[in-house]
Amino acid sequence: MRTATNQIVKKITKILRDERPDYIYLRDLFKKIRSELNIEIKTKAKHLPYVPTEEEIKNYYEVVWKSHEIKHMVLIKVLLYTGVRVQELVNIKLQDIDFDSCQIRINMGKGSKDRIVPFPISFRETLMLYWTNEKTSGAIYLFESNRKKAFTTRGVRKILANYAKKAEMTRSLSPHKLRHFLFTWLKKQGLDDALIQPYSGHESRQSLEIYSKLSLADSQEAYNEIIGKFPIK
Repeated sequence: MRTATNQIVKKITKILRDERPDYIYLRDLFKKIRSELNIEIKTKAKHLPYVPTEEEIKNYYEVVWKSHEIKHMVLIKVLLYTGVRVQELVNIKLQDIDFDSCQIRINMGKGSKDRIVPFPISFRETLMLYWTNEKTSGAIYLFESNRKKAFTTRGVRKILANYAKKAEMTRSLSPHKLRHFLFTWLKKQGLDDALIQPYSGHESRQSLEIYSKLSLADSQEAYNEIIGKFPIK
């Protein structure tokens, strides 16, 4: 029968008190104890996130297109082309869009950080027509309901899920899965992580030094060269 852990703790504490251990000392101590006892640390297997295939995305958007819901078409294209998070999407205001540069300003994104995301030149005219119509109707946010309230994250997820059901997809589609699709697709096209990071909103401690040397101009130039091959036009 094992000794109760609280009794073992008292014995160990009595031995260690005079050593005045700090965190690093204790970490090294218990690492050596595990080694002496041949104890392995078991970690949960990490599963890669589900990423839709190009064919699934094409079939999905065809259903969206046939719906003739312009607002939904523009919303899903913004998600697909920019990879913004759903909370960032619903916070986009009309004033945040720069049509000259084909850029959208994301204010207070994850980690309360601002950043700029690009969209394709080919999408500019469609977005501008939609933007003009919304501005004429008195909208403040890019995506508002008929009651002039900004879309909610829950509402956006519901829109995407409904189209996934109509497209008879085996898995539901979320804004984050569209984000995964874009960045996975860009990597498959050969775009380096260091060029994706400035507008993706990702932050890697190991890569901060190289990322800090890259400008948005570098990233957008590479993005513009590749996005013409994107499966959704």
